[in-house]
Amino acid sequence: MNLIDISEADKCSKCSVCVESKFVRKPFKPVTQRCTELLELIHSDLADFKNTLSKGGKRYYISFVDDYSRYTKIYLLRNKDEATEMFLKYKCEVENQLDKKIKRLRTDRGGEYCTNFLKDFCEKNGIIHETSAPYTPQQNGIAERKNRTLKEMMNAMLLSSGMPDNMWGEAVLSACYILNRVPHKKLDKTPYELWKGFAPNLSYLKVWGCLAKVAYPDFRKSNIGPKTFDCVFIGYAQNSAAYRFMCLLDNSFCEARNAEFFELIFPFNKMHDSLAETSNNLDTSSSSITTIDEIRRSKRQRIERSFGPDFLTAFIVQDLDRINDHVVSAYLVEEDPKTYVEAITSIDSGFWKEAIKNELDSIMTNHTWI
Repeated sequence: MNLIDISEADKCSKCSVCVESKFVRKPFKPVTQRCTELLELIHSDLADFKNTLSKGGKRYYISFVDDYSRYTKIYLLRNKDEATEMFLKYKCEVENQLDKKIKRLRTDRGGEYCTNFLKDFCEKNGIIHETSAPYTPQQNGIAERKNRTLKEMMNAMLLSSGMPDNMWGEAVLSACYILNRVPHKKLDKTPYELWKGFAPNLSYLKVWGCLAKVAYPDFRKSNIGPKTFDCVFIGYAQNSAAYRFMCLLDNSFCEARNAEFFELIFPFNKMHDSLAETSNNLDTSSSSITTIDEIRRSKRQRIERSFGPDFLTAFIVQDLDRINDHVVSAYLVEEDPKTYVEAITSIDSGFWKEAIKNELDSIMTNHTWI
């Protein structure tokens, strides 16, 4: 049999048509090498919330993830131009706290990362800025996956608590705070522990969006009346042993330490349930009205029937004893004549002639015709 020699086929040149018609993306190899020190490699990515502004007017957040510990820090941004500023802020803070230097920064090719200022800054400070290939976010997978996890947590927190969408900023900050205190499956330690050097205290974590009774400050306390005001728990204060709250009275933000939490009560969820119930009732009522209005009409042609001029009079005379006076009057009402001819030729012509005569006499007497 004349079979193709495989050894010879391997030596054949590639077919350009086959490549053009069958080309698929190259597989991404899993990263096996991981950094062994803090700040050796920092991953960064920008998350865009498009038209959903946060309560503080922010539209984006930028994340910085340490490759070794997976410890994450995020900043809320009004516009993308603030990304470079936030990296400088992050660099200054972490290098000072850890007494180490950032060696590499890995990002995608977004315009916020490819500025001349950031390029010059990295060169002057000895930071290698690694960028992913065009349209290949997989090469910045650590930051991309971290942002996805943060968004999923944020979305779940908003839905479960019933809080409005413009609270996404507080929700994503709280999600990041919690995620740093969750053990990493590969290291069996929390990012917080690897970053700080000691295990975190989890006893003060609370359910996001729950009701909280916050104590009035001492200068506002009185001997009579409530000692607390109602709030919603929205997160943890930065660089302070306090919680963040939103006051239910005026939706203002505050930070406080003394509060009592009701972790099974979600004020905004109750509001949504109440509004939904009202909306359902209105829909049902509207549906009922529509049903009443839509009376079924017969398509058969109707023929007017005349029972003669004496029918109405006979009907009234025969049933006069059991018809009210106002009903009888309604049946007997006739339209007034619109012209002189109609008046003098009608059944009541005598009445109309007398009325015309009286009107003319009145005009002549009062000389209103002059």
